[in-house]
Amino acid sequence: MGLNTAAFAGDRLEKLRNSGMVSRSRMKLWMIRATTSILLWTCLVQLTALSETWGPRVLKGWPSCFSQESAASAAIALDVHSSPELPARVLPPKRVYKNNGYLMVSCNGGLNQMRAAICDMVAIARYLNVTLVVPELDKTSFWNDPSEFQDIFDVDHFITSLRDEVRILKELPPRVKRRVELGMIYTMPPVSWSDISYYHNQILPLIQKYKVVHLNRTDARLANNDQPMELQRLRCRVNFSALKFTPQIEELGRKVIKILRQNGSFIVLHLRYEMDMLAFSGCTQGCNTEEVEELTRMRYAYPWWKEKIIDSDMKRKEGLCPLTPEETALTLRALDIDPSIQIYIAAGEIYGGERRLSSLTSFYPNLVRKETLLEPSDLRFFQNHSSQMAALDYLVSLESDIFVPTYDGNMAKVVEGHRRYLGYKKTILLDRRMLVDLIDKYNSGSLTWDEFSAAVKDVHALRMGNPSKRLVIPDRPKEEDYFYANPWECLQPLNEDERLPLDSI
Repeated sequence: MGLNTAAFAGDRLEKLRNSGMVSRSRMKLWMIRATTSILLWTCLVQLTALSETWGPRVLKGWPSCFSQESAASAAIALDVHSSPELPARVLPPKRVYKNNGYLMVSCNGGLNQMRAAICDMVAIARYLNVTLVVPELDKTSFWNDPSEFQDIFDVDHFITSLRDEVRILKELPPRVKRRVELGMIYTMPPVSWSDISYYHNQILPLIQKYKVVHLNRTDARLANNDQPMELQRLRCRVNFSALKFTPQIEELGRKVIKILRQNGSFIVLHLRYEMDMLAFSGCTQGCNTEEVEELTRMRYAYPWWKEKIIDSDMKRKEGLCPLTPEETALTLRALDIDPSIQIYIAAGEIYGGERRLSSLTSFYPNLVRKETLLEPSDLRFFQNHSSQMAALDYLVSLESDIFVPTYDGNMAKVVEGHRRYLGYKKTILLDRRMLVDLIDKYNSGSLTWDEFSAAVKDVHALRMGNPSKRLVIPDRPKEEDYFYANPWECLQPLNEDERLPLDSI
């Protein structure tokens, strides 16, 4: 009995010893794992901070797993894998370059003025080897639209689709952001119609000195002509590929186009006859006394509209006024536009309302606009957001059988160029100076209807968006053809002698 008890006690002691050894082994293993995890996590945090701070300077050969861009790419990839019917999206490789600093830009103007400016700023950032921050959109213009870039454009697509050309961030890295908050930034408006050498010689040294430069005006800041071919083609790539509207805007645009297509062919009439256009231009043809006074008061209310005293009749005869609805109706009839065709008006509220539209609707009763084609619920998120509404009109304009702008503003020019890019889709470019002269002669009885119609057709025979080389007027860039209205460099094959890399310029 005693021996059995002693033996039992010995076995128990041995088990306790073994148990203690196992516990100590497990404790050591746990400590090793915990220490390793802490070290790995510390390294991860340090690498993240390092990549944000120094970017491509230090980690230029490494794929970043921690940026907002990569997170967006991962989300896109996840969506693709979860939807087997969609082809896998292959992102372009990141471009490796020494980052010279950061470029911030604040766009000014309406949607299409800002669109062209964004294309220019991407090309400038690419040429200067700097990091571009997603552009800030104008919120202080006449339209007072609070929309951010991501409210109108697909920001993740914008960033990832251009990653082989330029690094684009949604916001500055923390270290650089603190410098800006402390006032360590240089802000300026670049000189209008400058070629790329201006940015290399004047802007790049400022970026290298201050690390961050803010360009606070971006409209027409890059010259139309005599730029490197690759730079011109990059402007087109941004405009026609990288700047996609948000899925919500794209979906609603497709819905409007589907409704129109169900009823046959359609024309988009960019009837630029809104209150702001008339007040700004001083064009009051057909307005009554009260309306003229209202438009004049509005022009004086905006101090940055520099021209105040305007002779409306003289300006109209010079072809500098948008066509009135009455003049537009006569022009479309003279061009033998079918009276039964659908005409989609791509514009804001027409000044004078139904009274001014009556002559147009009497000849073309199938006059529609997004507000009449869609339910109020479809547009509730777009109300009071003029740029988002303009984006919807832009999409419909691209798909129309014919596009007819009554004034050569920014939307007319950018849509014209985009339709050229899509295969020279028919765009009637109205010669307003000739038209108002012919209309006045017809209204006075100097021309019969047949003579008037024949003259209008003859004037516009070669103004249908046909292929043509862009007009160049040395020393008068404002008068030459606008790059985004006719980006001919992007509409022809690239010769071997034109394949000059931007880095070697």
